[in-house]
Amino acid sequence: MKSSNHAYGTIARILHWLSALLIIVLIGSGFRSGFATDPEVKLAALRIHLPVAFAVLLLTAFRVVWWWQFDRKPAPLEGGAAWQEAIARWTHRALYALIFVLLASGIAMSVMSGLPDAVFGTAEMPELAELPPRIGHGLAARLIAAAALLHAGAALYHHWVAKDRTLTRMWSGR
Repeated sequence: MKSSNHAYGTIARILHWLSALLIIVLIGSGFRSGFATDPEVKLAALRIHLPVAFAVLLLTAFRVVWWWQFDRKPAPLEGGAAWQEAIARWTHRALYALIFVLLASGIAMSVMSGLPDAVFGTAEMPELAELPPRIGHGLAARLIAAAALLHAGAALYHHWVAKDRTLTRMWSGR
C-alpha cells in the first residue's frame, strides 16, 4: 500500500491517477462553462464542475496528509540529471499550489455569487466574469493546464526517449 524507495505504493498511485482524471474533467468543464454563451450549456458544465471540484478538494487534502504523515516518496532514479529533478520538484509544487488557488478562487466565486443555488436549484445564473476571483481562477486554470501538459510530457519523455522507470514507478509500482 505504501511507497518503497524504488516505486510508488498503491494508495499514492490511485491518488495520482484519480486526481489526474478529475483535473482533466475540471479543465474541460471549466473551459466549457467559461467560454459558453448559452446559459444552459454553462449550467450543464457547472453541474459537472462543482461536484468534481469538491471531490478534488477532498482528494487533495487527503493526498497532502498522506504524504505528510503516512508515506514517503521514492528516491529519485539513479543517473538522473539534477536539473530534471529540480524541474520535477517545482512542477509538482506548482501543480499543488495551482490546485489550491483554483479551489480557493472557485469557492470564493461560488460564495460571492450564490452559484450553487443556480447550478443545483432554481436561482438565475449569476454573471461570474465580473467577480474579482474570476481573473485569478481563469489564469490559474490556464497555468494548471500548461503544468499538467509539462508533467505528462516529461513522463512520456522518460518512458519513450530516456527509457527509464519514471513512468512505470507511478503506473504499475514496479
